[in-house]
Parts: sequence; C-alpha cells; structure tokens
Amino acid sequence: MNFKGSKPDAKPGWLAQSNCMVTVQIFGLKNSSATRAAERFFKERRTAIQSVDLKQKPMAPGEIKRFIQRFGLPGLLDIGGKTYLDEGLKYLRLSDAELLARIERAPQLLRLPLVRSGQMLSVGHDENSWKAMLATPGPK
Repeated sequence: MNFKGSKPDAKPGWLAQSNCMVTVQIFGLKNSSATRAAERFFKERRTAIQSVDLKQKPMAPGEIKRFIQRFGLPGLLDIGGKTYLDEGLKYLRLSDAELLARIERAPQLLRLPLVRSGQMLSVGHDENSWKAMLATPGPK
C-alpha cells in the first residue's frame, strides 16, 4: 500500500530499526523473581529474548566459562541464599569442578539471572548493566 507523499521503498520506523535489534539470553529459573524481573525489563523495551530455564537445561560448559572468566566462580554464587546455606557450602572447601557439579544439580546456587548480550554479561538483578546492553548496538 502506498500512501500519498511516501516513497514506495520506505520502511516504517520499527522495521528500519529491526536490523540492529539486540538479542538477550537470560539464564535463570522460572520461579525466580529476579529472572522474571529481567524478562519483564527486556520485554517492556521490546527486546528479543531467549530464556533458558536452568532446571530443564543446564548451561553449556563454554557459556558458564564465559561468566566465570568475567566474574570469577565466587562472584556467580548467591552466598546469602537459602540453597547455599542448606548445601553447607559456607563451611566446605570444594574444587571448582565439584562446585560446578553442584551448580548443575542446584542452579539456585547462582546469583540469578545470568544475562548475556553479545560480549556483555551481567549477574543478578543489575538494571544498569541491562540498560548498557540495550544502548550498545548489536552485531550487524
């Protein structure tokens, strides 16, 4: 349909912007309020999201490694969380491999959500990082 005064090859504004849309991956749990808050944050800003429920599908080794390199394994743990205390991790010394195995069995040990957009990463409820992800143009 061509409107009076419009160019035939002009795209509507929302279509023209879709080429540089940011896609965000959110790793979390369905019953986690922080994960739902992250999903709501990005949905309200009409950002394409890919949610990964860690109860159903654990993170790939390369994916968790990316977060560990950026934040360190202790930086990913929710040391004040109920699961962390129930597992006795406050008093145990575990190797990284043992700790990763526990995280795979009980993803509640993580500070959720883990959010990735391109090379940008965030851990926990961090709206400032999420806003920065939206401000940075994605790969073309």
